[in-house]
Amino acid sequence: QVKLVESGGGSAQPGGSLRLSCAAAGTIFSLNIMGWYRQAPGKERELVASIRSGDSTNYADSVKGRFTISRDNAKNTVYLQMNSLKPEDTAVYYCKDMIMGAWGQGTQVTVSS
Repeated sequence: QVKLVESGGGSAQPGGSLRLSCAAAGTIFSLNIMGWYRQAPGKERELVASIRSGDSTNYADSVKGRFTISRDNAKNTVYLQMNSLKPEDTAVYYCKDMIMGAWGQGTQVTVSS
């Protein structure tokens, strides 16, 4: 059974930074495509960034140049470095194993002054 546990959410001011982590267990992590999604109140969940086993990445247009997804296969962990945060980045952020279809529990990110 795949288990994903996110951490690192919290509050930041506009222009600030946060780093999210997602630790995976019960999966062959190094082979999987991992993704970060977010869901703001009243909106649909959207894909923010994804990373393949070969470290190729994709980003939503809204976060390109500000967010960076990375992975450490030795630690079974995927990261989302979020810089130049904006109030519209406020959402619950979820990690997903896109091969196994497993979700983490989510972590709140709030950007406000």
